[in-house]
Amino acid sequence: MSQSLTRREFIKTASMAALAMTVPVEVFAAANTKADLVVYGKIFTSENNKIVEAFAVKDGKFVYVGDKKGAQAFIEKGKTEIIDYSGKGLVMPSCGNGHAHYMLGYALATVGTMVNMDDDSRKFMTEILPAAVKKARATGATTVFGQGWNLLSFQSHIPTRQELDAVCSDIPIYFLDDECHKALTNTLMLVKAGIMTEDGTVLKKEIRGGVIEIGADGTPTGFLSEQAQTYVRQFIDHESLYSLDRAIANLAEIEHHMLSEGYTMYHEGWGNYFVNTNYYQAAQQLDKAGKLHFVLGLPYEIESWMDVDEALSRAVAAKKFASKRVMPRWIKLLVDGTVESGTGLVEPLYPDGHQGIANWSEEEVTYITRKANANGLTMHIHAMGNAGVNRVVNAYINGGKNEMRNAIVHLYGVIPSDYKRMADHNIQAVAGLLWHHADDKLQEELLITLPEGMKDKGYPMKSFFDNGVNISSHSDYPALSGSPDDPFGIMEIALTGVYYPEHAKPWWTEELITREQALTALTINVAKQMFLENERGSIKPGKFADFLLVNKDVLTCPVTEIHTAKPAATYFEGQKVFSM
Repeated sequence: MSQSLTRREFIKTASMAALAMTVPVEVFAAANTKADLVVYGKIFTSENNKIVEAFAVKDGKFVYVGDKKGAQAFIEKGKTEIIDYSGKGLVMPSCGNGHAHYMLGYALATVGTMVNMDDDSRKFMTEILPAAVKKARATGATTVFGQGWNLLSFQSHIPTRQELDAVCSDIPIYFLDDECHKALTNTLMLVKAGIMTEDGTVLKKEIRGGVIEIGADGTPTGFLSEQAQTYVRQFIDHESLYSLDRAIANLAEIEHHMLSEGYTMYHEGWGNYFVNTNYYQAAQQLDKAGKLHFVLGLPYEIESWMDVDEALSRAVAAKKFASKRVMPRWIKLLVDGTVESGTGLVEPLYPDGHQGIANWSEEEVTYITRKANANGLTMHIHAMGNAGVNRVVNAYINGGKNEMRNAIVHLYGVIPSDYKRMADHNIQAVAGLLWHHADDKLQEELLITLPEGMKDKGYPMKSFFDNGVNISSHSDYPALSGSPDDPFGIMEIALTGVYYPEHAKPWWTEELITREQALTALTINVAKQMFLENERGSIKPGKFADFLLVNKDVLTCPVTEIHTAKPAATYFEGQKVFSM
């Protein structure tokens, strides 16, 4: 057999000494291969919970995984870099984020204004909004844009469009809430959207899948929820707000943030948020220039008020922005709202008798799924209420292809029989492990406002594992609901049901998972969601060498200390791309 590097084969080898050990040995290399990098330490592979002692990397890929003695054969003195991480923490695959809005979150830092969740409406009106208007005027912005206000913090008073007009009436104002499901607008914004005229004449009172709040005077208050806020937002001057140059700079900020937290895979929650393709173009340009050090999944969102076939054609056209590390292969829908705010589609009904908001019928979701899958696009649907999840499961089964890995995102509630149906049809659960907690105040409110069966429950985790559903972790950043974005903060919540600053009682302990399961959801399962499991997501010969040196052994440290763990270094395709 030729030992030439041009004819590498996947072979498993083991000496008699190695066979006597519990460390598995795998090789993807010719016998005379010398590595660029060899790493020793406690290594969690994300391959069936295996722990190994060493691996070797050549040309950006793992070529050996196993014991320390075996790795030494790949060392070329003076040329191979050796990292001995023994006793310093844990070595593991780098993580993935199965659904987040980093584009929006980091764009806000320059084109908008962030509101803290605990800021009340008084502070918003007297400090935050005036500062945002001043910033817009100074930069020549054509929209006063922001995000982050919390409905509970604003519950004593929701500012009206007239109150916003008193601060600024000559620039459109659009402020999203922390969940990105509600917005506050001034009159000019509503006029631009064709909701009303400047003299107060109301032109639209309804948007499918959303609510335009009408005040006692019969005109819009400026408060919009669900699809009404996405409809109005399309009339913002997006090209000015989010240019191609801004998108390129935005991606550099996103990359630094992700790599510092240990992420090298990321599924964007809304690729066309700014109603253009600048983010797609920027990602493709950076990747082709060799400047993108993570893998990016991009969905094209379709709203319930759009012409579906026209929107589908735009989503198919966006596939042209694909490159080695950029994957524009998903369609995003929102089937319902959020359970906690009363807009999730639930069964039984909420205590006051309503069911929530349904943006799409089951027949429509079935149609879109069938058309999307036929065009090589995978569905990525926001569904939180159990009835909403059931609607999507039915649509995927009736209209989708199992091999397309259609996904449901968030999943506050799941009808028990739907777990097996999801597993049988390869439906992915992209779950907010970080949301599996609630402080004492929120728990009390949920006990009053939520339907029977959901009052002390939400966001299942263990049931997905138990039923063989691929569950991947997401953070939904910046819609954090007060939760962390980093993998190890997420991991601690998934194990304890408690977010450490809250000092609350654990939430829904029957659904807590193990350390190994949490790491699996953060690594190889995200890779499976993104069709990358043969290339990334675990430490295995032949895969790209994406891995972390973690400064704490999160498999054995006290469970309440997991959130303090950080990547000492992040590697992407064998190269160090971040270090503390």
